[in-house]
Amino acid sequence: MPYLRRTFTIAAVCLAALGSAACTLSGSQMADGSYTPSVGQGGKDVVWVPTPQALVDHMLDMAELTPDDRLVDLGSGDGRLAITAAKRGATARGIEFNGDMVALSRRAAIEEGVADRATFEQADIFRSDFSDATVVTLFLLTDLNVRLRPTLLAMEPGTRVVSNTFDMAEWRPDETAIVQDGCVGYCRAHKWLVPAQVAGTWVMDGKQLQLRQTFQMLRGSLRDDGTRQSISDGRMAGRKIQFSVGDDLYLGEVQDDRMHGTVNGSHRWEAVRARP
Repeated sequence: MPYLRRTFTIAAVCLAALGSAACTLSGSQMADGSYTPSVGQGGKDVVWVPTPQALVDHMLDMAELTPDDRLVDLGSGDGRLAITAAKRGATARGIEFNGDMVALSRRAAIEEGVADRATFEQADIFRSDFSDATVVTLFLLTDLNVRLRPTLLAMEPGTRVVSNTFDMAEWRPDETAIVQDGCVGYCRAHKWLVPAQVAGTWVMDGKQLQLRQTFQMLRGSLRDDGTRQSISDGRMAGRKIQFSVGDDLYLGEVQDDRMHGTVNGSHRWEAVRARP
């Protein structure tokens, strides 16, 4: 990001978090060697502003987090989101560039009794492998989210991605919520489901289904004996697919190069990806 834009962004975040108070750009070491972070302190790509606990809770609700999930928090700050996820029984991993914040998070995980499920590492999120995660959380600027977009889209279909406040530009969220109770500043959450990649030609019950995909949105056509019908209302939700052809609603699920489902809730359909 150009220097002037970055400076403006830092100032805006600080003012939003602190009102008219001055914005401190560094944490402090206490006499006993412990570290106390300051709201607005500078980081590698963004300043640190803690996510309100009310929004942390709602983000995890939006993600439909379960004890079977593996969550990664990108830019984990003081560790509160990963620790909250671990307290819900999930396996949580925080990736944070600031070593002092990592140490603070590890101490907090021990104090909360979840150090076995909430781990933290000092690393660059753009150089880290988190492809095994089933839930990704983040509180970064939109341009950083966009840099992460190719990595996120390459993850397992159905992976849930939840962001505090900032979106993914052209990749529109599947769900957005605003938390009002117990939250002041940065109270909006966005959720995306990583879509299965279905663009291309499919053979469906002897017909040719042509799909074009932009993130989770689908366009295309169905051809049969020289006739062509456009599809409408097409979209992906992880591995789940839906589209309409005329008055017929197709619902289904994608598994690699095959998909199957029902038409209008009754008749079954199947499709196989056509080979080049």
